[in-house]
Amino acid sequence: MDDLIHVNERWYVSATSPRADARTRVLKHGDAFAVFDRLGDIQPAGLGEQGLYRDGTRFLSRLEFSVSGVPLLLLNSAVSRDNNAFSVDLTLPEIAAPGGGIPRDSVHIRRSKQLCDNVLHETVELMNYAQAPVRLQLGLHVAADYADIFEVRGQARAQRGTALPPGISADGLRLGYRGLDTRERHTLLRFDPAPDRLSEDGAAFELVLQPREPLVLRWSVACALDAPPEPPEPPEPPGAASNRRPAPSPETVATSGSALGRMLYSSNEQFNEWLGRSAADLDLLVSQTPYGPYPYAGVPWFSTAFGRDGIITALQTLWLWPELARGVLHYLAAHQSQQLDRSREAQPGKILHEMRGGEMAALREIPFGSYYGTADATPLFVVLAAEYHGRTGDEATLHALWPAVEAALDWIDRYGDVDGDGFVEYQRQTADGLEQQGWKDSFDSISHTDGAPAAGAIALCEVQAYVYAARCGAARLARALGQHERAVQLEAAAAQLRRRFNEAFWCEDIGSYALALDGRKQACRVRASNAGHALWAGIAEPAQAATLAKTLLAPGSFSGWGLRTLAEREARYNPMSYHNGSVWPHDNAIVMAGLARYGFHDEALRVFTGLFDASLNMELMRLPELFCGFPRRDGEGPTLYPVACAPQAWAAGSVFQMLQNCLGLSFSLEPPQLRFERPRLPVWIDTLEIRDLPVGEARIDLALRRHENDVSVNVLRQSAPLRVAVLI
Repeated sequence: MDDLIHVNERWYVSATSPRADARTRVLKHGDAFAVFDRLGDIQPAGLGEQGLYRDGTRFLSRLEFSVSGVPLLLLNSAVSRDNNAFSVDLTLPEIAAPGGGIPRDSVHIRRSKQLCDNVLHETVELMNYAQAPVRLQLGLHVAADYADIFEVRGQARAQRGTALPPGISADGLRLGYRGLDTRERHTLLRFDPAPDRLSEDGAAFELVLQPREPLVLRWSVACALDAPPEPPEPPEPPGAASNRRPAPSPETVATSGSALGRMLYSSNEQFNEWLGRSAADLDLLVSQTPYGPYPYAGVPWFSTAFGRDGIITALQTLWLWPELARGVLHYLAAHQSQQLDRSREAQPGKILHEMRGGEMAALREIPFGSYYGTADATPLFVVLAAEYHGRTGDEATLHALWPAVEAALDWIDRYGDVDGDGFVEYQRQTADGLEQQGWKDSFDSISHTDGAPAAGAIALCEVQAYVYAARCGAARLARALGQHERAVQLEAAAAQLRRRFNEAFWCEDIGSYALALDGRKQACRVRASNAGHALWAGIAEPAQAATLAKTLLAPGSFSGWGLRTLAEREARYNPMSYHNGSVWPHDNAIVMAGLARYGFHDEALRVFTGLFDASLNMELMRLPELFCGFPRRDGEGPTLYPVACAPQAWAAGSVFQMLQNCLGLSFSLEPPQLRFERPRLPVWIDTLEIRDLPVGEARIDLALRRHENDVSVNVLRQSAPLRVAVLI
C-alpha cells in the first residue's frame, strides 16, 4: 500500500481502485464528514475511504444495514439540494418461506441521514404494502478502526494505539481507542427503540410489519474526543439535526454559499442547476472558524484548511461573497509563520500550505499538522488582500492585515528567492515534505521536453505571475494607506519582474511560457496550462498573450471538455494522470479569466462551454476536483478520475469565476461603480439576472440579455446611488 501515499508527494492516493464506479454520497458539518455508498452503508469497498470522520480520524469504518440476509434493491439515492440530508429508498427482492414469503417490492425502506455537531443521525422508515403481515430481521453491523486519514490513504504505521473495551447497555454501544498521542476517541451509538440484541459488532431487530402501518427506527452515532463515555442524546426525528444548527446572522444569510445560487438566475435551467449545486457544495465545505468562514479543500482527502485552495476559492467568489475572503485572510494571517522550522518548511512571513488534525499529525509522523511547503500561497495571500480591499473598501481589515501583507512581501524577497536571481523558487527542506510545491504538486509534474524531471531550485511559471500580481496589488494597498514611496517601490519591482519574466520564460518554439526554470536556469520547454496563469495575473506581454491563446486552445491542449494540464505531444502526457494531462476545473477558470483579460473572449467562452457541457455529464451536476483528459467523443461524457475529491471547493467555485469574467465585471468604490467591460454570454444563456449584489452601501438587481454582438445590462433595483458602466 505504500505506493498509494508516494505516488505524488502530496499524500494523495493513486488511481488503483475503481472509485469512479463505486459512487459515493457525502455529508459534512464543521470538522466532521461522512462518506457512504449509494445504499447508505459504510463498508470497506473501493479504496476503503468510506467512513464517518472527525478531525482527521475515522470514528466509524463500518455501518452496514441488512434485512433478512438478502441483498436490498436500490430504488433511489440522493443528497438534498442544500447538501444537508442524504436519503435512500430501498426495497426487498422476493423472499420465499414456508407458509408464505414476502412478495417482491412489497416492503419499502427509506433511510434518512443528517450530520450535525459531530453526530450522525439516521432514521429508517419501513412500510409493508403486502396484504399480510411480514416478519423481518434487521441488522446494523458496525466497526470503528480509528484510522488516521493518512492511514486510510495508504500510509503504513509501525505502531498504533489501543482499542478500549466496548461498553454495551440496553439501547447503546460505546467503542473507543486510546491513541499514541494519549488522546481518547469514542464512538457512541444509541438506538430508539432499543434493539432486541446488541453487541460490539452491532444491533439486531426482530420486526413484524403490519400492512400499511409504518414502523420507524432511529439511531445516532456520536464522535467524541477526550469525552467521558456518556451515551449520546436519544436519536432525533428527521430534520431535527438541521434545526439544531446555529441560526446564521442576517449578514451571513445574505452572502453565504447557499445564497450564491439565489443571487444568480439564468434562462438555462441546466446552468441554474450547476450554479445551485456549486453553491450548495461551497456551503457544505465552508467551516466556521474563530476568524470567520473558511472553505475546506475537499472531501474525503482534504477536508481541512489549505492555504492555496482557500485563497483561490475566495478569489473565485469574491464578487458575490466578500465575507468568505475576509475569513480566509484573517485565518491565514493568524497562522502565518513567525519562525524558521525546516521540519515544517516554515519561514517568517510564509503562508500556510495545510493544517491537519489527527493522531499522526500530533505525533509528527507526517509533517502536515501545520505545514508551509508551498511556493504560491504567500504571493496569492497578498493578491487576495488587494482584491478584497478593492472589492469592499474595508479599511479596518486593511489596517489589520497590512503587517501580514508586509511580512509576506518580505518572505518573497528574503526567502522565496532561493538563489537571488529575482525569481521565486522552491526546494524542499525535509525529506518528508513535498517535492513539488506549486499547485501541481505531484512528484512528476515538473519536467523537461524529454520527460526528464527538473532538478534543483524550481522557479515555476505561475509563481512568478502571482508575485507580479502581489506586488501590483500591494502597491494599491500601500497607496490606500498613504504610503506612496512604498507603492512606487513595489510598482518598480513588479515592472522589473515582468520584463525579466518575459525574457527568461517565453519560448517561441512552443508558443508558450516555459513550465519552469530548473536549478541550472534551464527552461522546461513544455506546453502546460500553467502558462495560462500568466494571463490571469497580467504579467504576459500582449504579443506573447496572443500566441499563447492559440496554443492553449489548440487540439493538443483543449480536450473539448476543458484545457489539459499538459498538452498531448509532451513526453509525460497521460490523460489519466493527476497533473500531466488531466482537466482541472479551477485551472480552467483561472486560464479563462486570463483569456478574457487580454480580450480573447471567444476562446474564453469555449473554455466556459466545455466545462458547462462536462457538468451536464456529471452526477449531481457536480464538477469534481479533476477528470481525465481524453479527447471529447460524440455521445460520451468525460472520463472520471478515480480518486478525485467531490465535492471540492475550487472546483465548485469555478463557475462563479467564469461567469464574472465572461461578463467583464469589476468594482470600484470611489465613487461607487459597477463596470461591465465587453460583456459576453455564451449562446446557451439568453438572459441572466443578478440579484441583491452588494456594492459599497448599495445593493443592486440587474437583468442582462444576450444579443447577436453584445450584451445589454438593465438596472432593476438599487438601494443607494451607484453608477453602472457598460463598455462595449
